[in-house]
Amino acid sequence: MAKVIADFDLCESNGMCEAFAPDVFEIDDDDYLQIADPTVTDENRDRVEQAVAGCPKAALRIEE
Repeated sequence: MAKVIADFDLCESNGMCEAFAPDVFEIDDDDYLQIADPTVTDENRDRVEQAVAGCPKAALRIEE
């Protein structure tokens, strides 16, 4: 099963990923990225791939 992984050392928590896939990514009250559900499914794969591609710091990847 595929899952999305974040490199929190690179992540700036700018929220681009949350804009693409709000069911997977969320910025918490302290402005830090949280991965609500790392599972990449057939239903969310396109949105997660867009989030990975759209990350300005290349802090996201999908691990198969």
